[in-house]
Amino acid sequence: MNASVVLSSAASKRLIAKGVAAHPIVKHALGNGRIVITRGTTNAFVAEELCGKKIDRGAYAAGFIDQRWNINARLGEMEEIVLLRGKPTDESPDKTLAALAAGDVVIKGGNALDPWGIVGVLLGSATAGTVGRYTAGAIARGVDLLIPISVSKSIHTSVIDLSQEMGIGKVALHDGLACGMFPLHGQVVTEVDALHLLCQVDAVHATSNGVGAGRGSVSLFIYGEDSAVRKAYDLVASLKDEVDVELSGRA
Repeated sequence: MNASVVLSSAASKRLIAKGVAAHPIVKHALGNGRIVITRGTTNAFVAEELCGKKIDRGAYAAGFIDQRWNINARLGEMEEIVLLRGKPTDESPDKTLAALAAGDVVIKGGNALDPWGIVGVLLGSATAGTVGRYTAGAIARGVDLLIPISVSKSIHTSVIDLSQEMGIGKVALHDGLACGMFPLHGQVVTEVDALHLLCQVDAVHATSNGVGAGRGSVSLFIYGEDSAVRKAYDLVASLKDEVDVELSGRA
């Protein structure tokens, strides 16, 4: 059986977040270790799924893209969420960094997904923000890096090549912030991966974007066993009324 579905930007974020919560490495860390949920628009939905409650999504974003590369005007109102055996902890960032070990998970969003599965993260901070804070240490210690990202962010060039061309000091003219790009690799969770984790179906990215309510949407073609496809179709239908994050920038 097969089906075609359209996900709004908000529905994509919620579906990806549900997929993250169902991922085996996340389920293991919820019971046994630490999970660091770095700031981001998709990660706000992830935080809601893992914490089991709504959060102030507008305060949880860092950088974002509107008509330009921008920074959240409310950045700093919320700290990054750290879960210790599934419960939020108020331990200091330094203590979290010192304690991270194999079996723990750092969840980091991105801005671009290239054909080779490498994620690009825009860097508007000279000290590289959460990438600089967590990524190298996580990789060194064997901490799992999980990257929730929509297939709508797919690009048709190499993130590694872009990272060599871009940089805060290299961009002559720019809409909003001048940025570098960091190549990030880890366990990527897209809408396609989320449907496989949640419904045991296969899916392919069919189209992106549209007009009106379809602006920023993703269309997927789903196939698999009849009951699984119906489950996936119904799951997507249940997300139709999901509301996206509202942000104001200060760039």
